[in-house]
Amino acid sequence: MTDPKYDLHCHSNYSDGSLSPTELVLRAKEQGVSTLALTDHDTVQGLFEAQQAAEQQAINFIPGIELSCLWNKKTFHVLGLNIDANNAELLAGTDQLQIIRLERAKKIATKLEKNKIPGAFEAVQNAAGAGMITRPHFANFLINQGHVSTMQSAFDHYLGQGKPAFVNTQWVELEDAVHWIKAAGGIAVLAHPMRYKLTASWMRRFLTAFKELGGLGIEVITARSNPDEIRRTIHFARQFELFGSIGSDFHSPKNQWVELGRLAPMPTNIRPVWELFTN
Repeated sequence: MTDPKYDLHCHSNYSDGSLSPTELVLRAKEQGVSTLALTDHDTVQGLFEAQQAAEQQAINFIPGIELSCLWNKKTFHVLGLNIDANNAELLAGTDQLQIIRLERAKKIATKLEKNKIPGAFEAVQNAAGAGMITRPHFANFLINQGHVSTMQSAFDHYLGQGKPAFVNTQWVELEDAVHWIKAAGGIAVLAHPMRYKLTASWMRRFLTAFKELGGLGIEVITARSNPDEIRRTIHFARQFELFGSIGSDFHSPKNQWVELGRLAPMPTNIRPVWELFTN
C-alpha cells in the first residue's frame, strides 16, 4: 500500500485555473493524489462537479475555497478546508466577494481602455463564464491581444502594483473570512505564508490575530517552497500551535514547475490538518 498523497490547494476554471473540475480530478488521479481539495478563489461553484468526479475516481475529496481578505490593509488568502458548500453564511460572503471582483474588473478594464486597450471587460466576462473574474483572466486577454507574451509580463507591465491597470481592492476583512469558514464547518488555513513577504514580527502579529479569530492551520508546504521557507513556516506553525497543510496551488498544466501532488512531505514534527477532517 503506497502512502497517501495529499494536495489541499488547487484551482479550476471556476476561478483562475485552466482545467474543469473533472479534468483537475482526472489529472490528480494520474499524479497519484489520494486526497484532493479544490479551493477556487471566492467561489464554491466547482465543488459539486469535482466531488462527483472524485467519487468516480476513488479519490477522497475535500470541499474547499480560497477567500481574499484584508488585515491591516494588506491582502491575505485564507483557505477554508472541509467546508459545507451549501452554508448560507458562506454563500452570502461569496456573493459579496463576487460583487467586489466584478467592480474591480470594471475598473481594470477602464484603466486598460485609457491605455488604448479596449474590450477587456467583455473578453474576461466571456472567459470567466459562470466563475469568478480574476486578474489572470486579464493577463490572458493581454496575451491574446498581443500586448504581452507571458502572464508574468502582463503583471509586470499592466496589472501589478503601481502599474497602469492596477486597482487597489477593498476585500472583506480577515475576521469575516474566518467567520464564514467556521460557519460552514470548515478549517481556516493561511495560504502560502511566505508570499506576503512579512517580517517575522509582522507574521507573528498576523498569526496572533488569525489564531484569536479561530484560524487553525498554516500551509507549510507549497509547490514553490524552498527548504528555508519550509523551515521558517514550521517554526511559525509550532510557535502558534497551528496544524500544517500541504498544497500545490496548481492552476494550469502549462506551468511545468507546479504539478498536482508534487510536493515535499509533511514534516513529522507538525500535526497535519487532515487530522481535523471528519467526513
